[in-house]
Amino acid sequence: MKKSRKIAISTVNDEQIVEAWFDQNSKQSFRQSLLKWFRVHRREMPWRESRDPYRVWVSEIMLQQTQVATVIDYFRRFIRQFPTVQRLATADEQSVLRQWEGLGYYRRARQLHAAAKMIVAEFEGTFPATVDELLRLPGVGRYTAGAIASIAFDESAPILEGNTVRLFARLMGLTEDVRVSKTQKILWRFSERLVPAKGAGEFNQALMELGSLVCRDRDPNCRACPVARSCVALSLGTQREIPVASPKFEYESIREAAVVLRRGKNVLMRLCQPSERWAGLWDFPRYPFPHGDPVSNLTRLIKKDSGLDLELDEERLSLRHAVTRFRIELKCYGGRVRSGRLKRNSAFQWVSLHDIDELPLSATGRKIARSISAFF
Repeated sequence: MKKSRKIAISTVNDEQIVEAWFDQNSKQSFRQSLLKWFRVHRREMPWRESRDPYRVWVSEIMLQQTQVATVIDYFRRFIRQFPTVQRLATADEQSVLRQWEGLGYYRRARQLHAAAKMIVAEFEGTFPATVDELLRLPGVGRYTAGAIASIAFDESAPILEGNTVRLFARLMGLTEDVRVSKTQKILWRFSERLVPAKGAGEFNQALMELGSLVCRDRDPNCRACPVARSCVALSLGTQREIPVASPKFEYESIREAAVVLRRGKNVLMRLCQPSERWAGLWDFPRYPFPHGDPVSNLTRLIKKDSGLDLELDEERLSLRHAVTRFRIELKCYGGRVRSGRLKRNSAFQWVSLHDIDELPLSATGRKIARSISAFF
C-alpha cells in the first residue's frame, strides 16, 4: 500500500476524501482479504441459517441498539411464535409486545407489527425486495433496508451501522465527529463505493463481523485484522482515537412510586397509554414520588384515578433502573382495597395472578411481579 495520508475534512469535499482512500487501495484485494477472513471466523447465528427476508428483517430490527448475545434467544422465541410475516400480521399487539418484553425500545416492536400488516395488505404477503420498497415499511431506515436487500436478495446496497461506522472511519482516518451530517455523507459514499455488485450480502455481513470482533471500540485487535494494510488510522497510530469519542451522557435522576394492590387472587394493573413511557405495556400503578407522606398521598392519587378506596402499607421493595435518559429509583408499596369500584373506561384493570405472566410488562413491572409474595 502507498503511504497513507491524513485528510482534513474541513478543507475538501466528501468525494475527495473517499477518492483518496480508493486511489491507494485495491477494492478487489480488500474484498478478497475480508471474505477469506469471514469464511473462517463468521459466527453461527440463528438468522444466518437462511436468507429468508422475514428472518433477516426481524433480526435487523432486534439488533438495533441491542447486543448480539442478547438478541439470539429473543429471536428464536419470536420466530417460534411468529414463524411467517402472515402470522405476525394477524397477531394482536399485546402478544407481539409480550414476545418483545425485555428487549426495550418497544416502538421497534410496534413498527415491526405495523410493517407486517403493510406487507400482507400492500405487497400481498410477498416481502419487498428493493431498497426503495423496503424504505416504505414502518421502522425501516436506510441501513436496515440495505441490510435486508443485500443479505436476502443480494442487491448491491451499502450499509452503515455502529460497527461499520467505526471500521470505515479508521480505514479513512477520519478525525471528525461521525455523527455530523458531513461525516455521515462521507461514510455512506465510502460504503457505496466499497460494496460489490455481486455477493453484497456476504460482504456486508463480513464488514459488520470485522467491526464487531476485531475493529472493536476501545480495544481494536489490529494484529488480527485481515485489512490492516488498508487502514489509515493504523498507519498513523490513531486507531484508538477514532472515531472521536461522544460526549459523556448525563442521566437525570428521578424517584417514582409503584403500588401493588391485591383483591382476592387478582392484582390491579394499568395499561400504559400511547403518550407514555412503555406505551402498550402493562405496569403496576406508578406515580412520581409524592412530596410529604408517600402513603397518604399515593392513597389519594389512586383513589382519584381509579375510584378505589384503599389502605397502603409501608414500602416493601426498592428498585433502581435506567430508561432512556433517566436513572430511576422506584419505591414499591403494597396495599388492600377497602371499598369502591373501578371507574369505567379507565386504564386500570384487575388481572389474576395466573394471567399476569401472559401480559407484556415493563421491565420493572416484571421484577415486581416476580416478587409479588413480598407484598402480601
